[in-house]
Parts: sequence; C-alpha cells; structure tokens
Amino acid sequence: MAKAVVTVIGKDKPGIIAGVSNTLAEHHINILDVSQTIMSDIFTMSMLINLEKLDEEYNKLQDDLNGLGKQLNVEIHMQREEIFNAMSRV
Repeated sequence: MAKAVVTVIGKDKPGIIAGVSNTLAEHHINILDVSQTIMSDIFTMSMLINLEKLDEEYNKLQDDLNGLGKQLNVEIHMQREEIFNAMSRV
C-alpha cells in the first residue's frame, strides 16, 4: 500500500482540519490515521494517508496542499512513507 505522511503546523484557527480533509477527499485520498493537538495557540497535526486511489499525480496533490497552506497561513508538508521512515532512521 502506498502511503504518505502529511504534517500541518501553524496558528490555530477554525477550518484547518476541514480544509486539509476536503482537499484530500477531492483527490480520493483516504485518511488512515490522524493525530492533532494545540500547544498554546499553535496547531499541529500529523496524518497517515493512503495514496492507492490518488486520481492525479503526487505533485498535483502536493501543489494543492501547498496552496491550501498559503490560504490558511499554515505549513503543510507531505512525504511518502518510505522516505519518511528512511529519514527517521538517520
């Protein structure tokens, strides 16, 4: 199963989870696991997503998430699971 890790960080405000979830749904992406917390007024979220039904190129999804991040004034990063795991071992 092709998976990726999506991380979001920024000043907390309404609509962050909805925006990311809706963008993923538009690309036929299933969220496998999610963890989010608010530290003081900083929002952080990590998601594990399934890329098997990605209806477009990986880069298109990444571009859409980057655009959403700019719109919401948060940082959104996506990394394939195998790269994430390899970097965690270094």
